[in-house]
Amino acid sequence: MKTFFDTSVLISAFLELHEHHEPSLDAFLRATPQQACCAAHSLAEFYSVITRLPGPHRLSGDQAILFLQEIRQRLAIVAISGDDYFEALKNAAAAGTVGGAIYDFLLARCAIKAGAQILLTWNIRDFNRFDLHPLKKVMTP
Repeated sequence: MKTFFDTSVLISAFLELHEHHEPSLDAFLRATPQQACCAAHSLAEFYSVITRLPGPHRLSGDQAILFLQEIRQRLAIVAISGDDYFEALKNAAAAGTVGGAIYDFLLARCAIKAGAQILLTWNIRDFNRFDLHPLKKVMTP
């Protein structure tokens, strides 16, 4: 089964002090590009979060790139085209999706485009508000 990694799982996999580090890291270390993926946008989100952490936990851009290289080695990176992006936005508007929820909606569209059956996230409620057919499960690692 193909698994899609939400940004919340990627961040917790790399931050040892994160409360969800161990299960996230375990899932990440089992991943291969043939059976696991993430959205291209998640790379930017990951970079943003880990380079703005408080004080001694903040990573430099160069350190963030090293982690991103590891993500690229373990996960296939999924992007949607400009047309797909606009179509997803139209669908989101029709479904009443507003505000920051659009980012989760777009991640879900990437998961569907990739043919994932499972979406791993620490924000299950955020994704359960969408019609995720044909995804089979939204779950934590």
